[in-house]
Amino acid sequence: MPKPAKRPKLAVWKFASCDGCQLSLLDCEDELLAIAGAVEIANFPEASRAVVGGPYALSLVEGSITTPHDAERIHAIRRSSRMLVTIGACATAGGIQALRNFKNVREMTAIVYAHPEYIATLNKSTPIKDHVAVDFELRGCPVNKFQLVELISALLHGRKPNIPAFSVCMECKRRGAICIMTARGIPCMGPVTQAGCGALCPGYERGCFGCFGPKETPNSHSLSTIWSGLGVGEQDILRAYRTFNANAEPFRKEAESHEREHHQDH
Repeated sequence: MPKPAKRPKLAVWKFASCDGCQLSLLDCEDELLAIAGAVEIANFPEASRAVVGGPYALSLVEGSITTPHDAERIHAIRRSSRMLVTIGACATAGGIQALRNFKNVREMTAIVYAHPEYIATLNKSTPIKDHVAVDFELRGCPVNKFQLVELISALLHGRKPNIPAFSVCMECKRRGAICIMTARGIPCMGPVTQAGCGALCPGYERGCFGCFGPKETPNSHSLSTIWSGLGVGEQDILRAYRTFNANAEPFRKEAESHEREHHQDH
């Protein structure tokens, strides 16, 4: 009798993050059972204490690089992984912790900790792609669980993942929601934000917060001009771009331009 084919090994790794994207995978429920049947979950601390050594067919990485130790560890994971995919805003853009990138980290640690000399941290929180080659990035804070299942299925079957690169505005159109920015005058990040949430906030007449990061070709400056026309001040525009994806290049550059404007006005 021929030996059964070995299932590909799937590993899930955590760096600086809140674990929300890993929980999105656990929240897949029935889909997770199908994944577990198709792969060998070799390393997934949120799901099991069992650890199986590499090499791994696919590694999912959550979290950003914020310490010297993690900067070394990600290279070891890359070497043991045939494919490496980053999941969530922390891994793809540095996360909310990337707000440190715009301040003096040493000053902040001195304020927070009684003995800051014990804190081994980097001056910046950076995405995984700044350190190693990444095969695919899945955006979101947290990621969309259905996109996550699609991603795993596609990569394990050797096809391109069907993940949209268009904006949240397209999702608004698909659900038949009116544009809250043109109809209600509510500031919304939807025009520059990648789809993935199903236009959750605009569906409840609240502006998009940009959880899925910048879309493929965002015109952030144009959106900021529209916001200014709605009466939004420079400081509030700056804050809108400095949230979950503050370090994503299009958002970072737009925020920096408004930071300069704000300083000039004062």
